[in-house]
Amino acid sequence: MKLYLSIIGISMLIITAFNIVFNTATWYNVIVAVVLCTAAQFALDGLIAMMINKMPDKLFDVNNPLYNISETERNLYKKLKVRNWKDKVWELGGLGGFSKKNLSDPNSPAYIEKFIIECNKGVLTHRLSYLIGFLPMLFIPNVCTFSIALPVAIVNVFLNILPTLALRYNTPKLQAMLKRMNRKAERTEIHQ
Repeated sequence: MKLYLSIIGISMLIITAFNIVFNTATWYNVIVAVVLCTAAQFALDGLIAMMINKMPDKLFDVNNPLYNISETERNLYKKLKVRNWKDKVWELGGLGGFSKKNLSDPNSPAYIEKFIIECNKGVLTHRLSYLIGFLPMLFIPNVCTFSIALPVAIVNVFLNILPTLALRYNTPKLQAMLKRMNRKAERTEIHQ
């Protein structure tokens, strides 16, 4: 969380300083615009998360092909060394009722399935946030559209890409766990 807040704070300072130095607007209008754009990003991301959280779980099912992860994608995550930094990504799933920070019941197939569903919900939430983050550009005065709203939106995209990568990295491992558990349960049923 500290890393994210640091990135947001430093980005706000850089964007503010750039706009004050290049006199895109009065200094107080620049500060207000940067704060409002940043607040709008938080609000929009939160709104998207709440909307996705209300959607039925069956849309994010473990077998939904929209969330399949190819071998090429898995290799990309290895090259990006997602495993080394994924735990530093800000995880706010607990606000929606399901924290994805740790596996709390790794021996329960139902829990692992719910975890995968929540990962899929998180992926859609973050992907939508990439695009929705550019909406404030429509409402900020023209002078600051490209010097304030655009950089804030780009920072928002970056901060949403990181959790998307972490979620996509973890999902195949969870799917493999679930398959092993289901196979074991089937073998147990056959022998009984």
